[in-house]
Amino acid sequence: MIVGVHPLAGFDKLLHYRVPEAMRDGLTLGSLVRVPVLNALRLGIVGEIGAPKNFPVERLKSLAQVVHPFPALPPDLLELARWMAGYYACGLDSIIETMLPAAVRNGAGLKQEKLLSVVRKLTPEELALIEKRAPQQAKLYRFMAEQFRPQKKSLVLARLDLTAAVASALVKRGVLSEETRRVERVAYTDDFAGGELVASQPHAPNAEQAAAIAALDGELAGGKFGVSLLHGITGSGKTEVYLRAIAKALAAGGGVIFLVPEVALTPQTVARLRSRLEAIAPDHRCVVWHSHLSEGERLDGWLALATGEARVVVGARSAVFAPVQNLRLIVVDEEHEPAYKQDETPRYHGRDVAVMRAKLNRAVCLLGSATPSLESFANAQAGKYKLLELKERVDSRKLPHIDIVDLRIEAMKQRAMPSLSGKLIDAMHARLERREQTILFINRRGYSSAMLCTKCGHVEECTHCSIALTYHRADETLRCHLCGVQKNAPLRCPKCGAPEIRWRGLGTQRVEEAVRRLVPRARVERMDSDTMGKKNRFREVLAQFRAGKIDVLVGTQMIGKGLDFPNVTLVGLIDADISMHIPDFRANERTFQLLVQVAGRAGRGDRAGEVIVQTFTPQASAIQYSRHADYAGFAAEELKLRKDFHYPPYRHLIHHLFRGKNPEKLQFFAEQWAKLVELTLGNRVELRGPTPSPIEKIKDEYRWQLWYFTPSVTKVVPDLAKLRAGFAWPDDITQVLDIDAVNLG
Repeated sequence: MIVGVHPLAGFDKLLHYRVPEAMRDGLTLGSLVRVPVLNALRLGIVGEIGAPKNFPVERLKSLAQVVHPFPALPPDLLELARWMAGYYACGLDSIIETMLPAAVRNGAGLKQEKLLSVVRKLTPEELALIEKRAPQQAKLYRFMAEQFRPQKKSLVLARLDLTAAVASALVKRGVLSEETRRVERVAYTDDFAGGELVASQPHAPNAEQAAAIAALDGELAGGKFGVSLLHGITGSGKTEVYLRAIAKALAAGGGVIFLVPEVALTPQTVARLRSRLEAIAPDHRCVVWHSHLSEGERLDGWLALATGEARVVVGARSAVFAPVQNLRLIVVDEEHEPAYKQDETPRYHGRDVAVMRAKLNRAVCLLGSATPSLESFANAQAGKYKLLELKERVDSRKLPHIDIVDLRIEAMKQRAMPSLSGKLIDAMHARLERREQTILFINRRGYSSAMLCTKCGHVEECTHCSIALTYHRADETLRCHLCGVQKNAPLRCPKCGAPEIRWRGLGTQRVEEAVRRLVPRARVERMDSDTMGKKNRFREVLAQFRAGKIDVLVGTQMIGKGLDFPNVTLVGLIDADISMHIPDFRANERTFQLLVQVAGRAGRGDRAGEVIVQTFTPQASAIQYSRHADYAGFAAEELKLRKDFHYPPYRHLIHHLFRGKNPEKLQFFAEQWAKLVELTLGNRVELRGPTPSPIEKIKDEYRWQLWYFTPSVTKVVPDLAKLRAGFAWPDDITQVLDIDAVNLG
């Protein structure tokens, strides 16, 4: 038997090996194996069964080990990896490494425990003899004889203050047995889980929910591939529709993947799913999958799915690669979120990969959002996706009232640049009196976005990147959020020596400080990547907020979507302009989505909600459409602009980034490459650039970019890949191809 293996060794080739007789049982496509590559053993995935062409079989080396008796990459994942390699123009080995958790690739060990149990009862005479000769053994036997089930050896010995030798002696006598059992490390079953529990019994769906549930039931029963877009306003009960579809898929013996865009959304989703699944059938298990888990939790979760012990997985972007058996349903919640796009190789989009994986499995892919991406909405309008709509909130609750505060007027009133407007401060005091909660959102961490000298205009910038350093007041440091460098904040201007160096702009720290100063009785907590580094810290904060131990939660995008807190009646968007005035054709769309999603956190319980949006441009279309939650009006206007300028979704966008230490050399090669592409591909692509990137330097590397607009990725990418392989790139220039780019920086 001969197999072709994709080794995870930094090169993208299929190598063939002979399979020893003892390793052939259970070996199949997708098996994880160890193979000799040069002078080392490497992990690899079996991608082909059969002998190579034009190579003497007798010279082939042998497999060293079959790691698991089941495929690590089921056939659908292997086929998906090959599709991704072609579509996203990246190496198959990098995709396989992404699909296999590091815990699996690193060989993380299983956790085991030893159990003791009585296998033979002693007669009174035997017990009397042991008590006389070995009283400690008698003590252990008496304790174990009173137990109804096997006991952990370590706990028993610790409780009775005995040594392991005592237990070993009774095992040798045949009185006790000792067995080793695998201990599964299950995420989100700890003390924090209590703050995340929700009702397990489903409520009766309203008419719109019932129609959506019926449509999905039909899709699932048909056993065919299909994509449905569930467009429901915030608080309309999309989660209930998800849960009903999941129950239907599980009842048919299928597996389910549930994707969320942010790790912060995982605890709430897992709690809802586990609570509902336990009510349906106690044996249904829900595996958690994201990067914040321990190696052991990830390994055990992967094993549970790969062996079929569990059929449901909830997680962030990479959970789309979970080895779920008999996959019948993939749910992509908040499908519009840019977080689904991976920003390093392989640069895949989790939503698009989910659609393709569903297609390979003839499964249903359910995309859900209150503000669908224009790409998904256009697909629904074109009939490629089925559109399901929820236009009313559950129990006919009203959408929150949205107040727009013009910061130009507010600045004149306060005679300074305000972080919190008078209206927002008054509203927070009112909520505190009524024991209601507030969420304040600003999509920028730190205290302020820059440090500026008011005398000479000097701005403290990163020496390695083309951006201003962010001021963090908690430890009086300036930090670069791109390369991570930090230094002490100066007391005087480094350029002119004046003491008038001040912070400029807003960040989460500054907003938190303002709340503590202006609403001193409020219990305030900040939630951003600076404060959430410790494992489970975000779960702890969300549990405290749900329990009412926090009055005001200040945070970035991790609290701006999906979370459901019934006692939140006020949401303040501190600066709505941050996402609007950037060089990106999606800026308006993202601002509208952000405003609607953040506003949707208010008024989800029995009490009416209010949203206060602070902005310098209240007349902007994104703000006005979001004020009335008019997605249809916004989408119609924005899609017309996209069509006029031939932007996505009407054409695909490919971003080509060039990085290097020498800016002149970088520009020369980018321009030569652009000429070659234009000459070779002709009218199949429209080129724009090359030009310097908006952030021209990151980590001491200069950056140039080139854009390709094309109606078909598959007709362009293979030729681009061939051109790249044959072009004489210097060793000191790195170039990255990003298909269907989301980040234009």
